[in-house]
Parts: sequence; structure tokens; C-alpha cells
Amino acid sequence: MATFLKRKATVVALAALSLSLAGGGIAAAAQSEAKPQPGARHSTAQPPVTAAERQAARTAMRATLAPPAAGQVAWAVVAANGTLLQHSGNVVSSFRFTPGIGVSPGQYQVLFDYNVSAKAYHVSIGTNDSANVPPGGEISAAPRTLTPNAVFVQTRSSSGSASDRPFHILVAN
Repeated sequence: MATFLKRKATVVALAALSLSLAGGGIAAAAQSEAKPQPGARHSTAQPPVTAAERQAARTAMRATLAPPAAGQVAWAVVAANGTLLQHSGNVVSSFRFTPGIGVSPGQYQVLFDYNVSAKAYHVSIGTNDSANVPPGGEISAAPRTLTPNAVFVQTRSSSGSASDRPFHILVAN
């Protein structure tokens, strides 16, 4: 009798597991076919690199005195319009991409005078104004496509839509 109950319990457990997996698979399939939610995030593709940007990046790499030593950081404070407000010595420039076809609001490039493609980046929404209360939002950073001495930054509003926001960036060496 005990053996029968053990077998029955095993069968019931396997049946429950099978139904759970089948139900989860159906739910996952239904979600992937669902239409995008209103306010869904837009593409985060980077704008193409222009010839002028390529030339500016090459010039900045040639102008470097020396990258920061291991354990030191390069940093910058960038306004919502892309203006470089404050920065360490290895930061060359920053700008906001002009929104248009293939370019969303809130896309920026920060250019350094050394290769930062394999470094760690930290970005946060922030400003250096006297009130020091930045607008709410989200931010992300990635190596800039085809530009080893630049970082691509994307800012968004709290609802997730692409939006210009001031930010701080830190590159750990």
C-alpha cells in the first residue's frame, strides 16, 4: 500500500509539473504575439558615425598626453543640450545628436582622448545647478559604434520615452 501511494504521489507531481510547463509555454507564446504596450520603449540603435565624428575621434586620440592611471577615473557633467559643463582632463567633448530619422531625443556622445571601449562606465541622471535636483528619468551607456574613444549615452523620461536629460558620466580605468 505504501509503495502504491509513493507511485501515485510521483505521478501526480509529474503531472502537475507537466501542466505547469505547458501552461507557462502557452503564456509565453501569447505574450510574444501580443501587440506592443502604449509607451513601449523605442529602438536604442546608435546613430551612424559621420566622417566629421571619425576625424574628431582620431584627432583626440593623437592629442592625448596619457590616459588616467589604473584606479583613476575620467568624468564629466553634461547638460541636457549636450554641453560639457564640467569634466576631467581626458574628456575632449560631448554633444547631443539632433533628433531626426533614426535618431531619438536623449542620445549623446562623450569623446575622450584615449581608448575607453574596454572600460567600465557609470552614468546617472544629474546636473550641477544650484538646486541640484535633476529631473527623473532613466539612463544607459555603451561603447560608441566604430569609435573606441567615445561613449554613447541614451536618456529617457521616467515613463521610458526618449527624452533629453542632463547626466554625469564616470569611466573607471
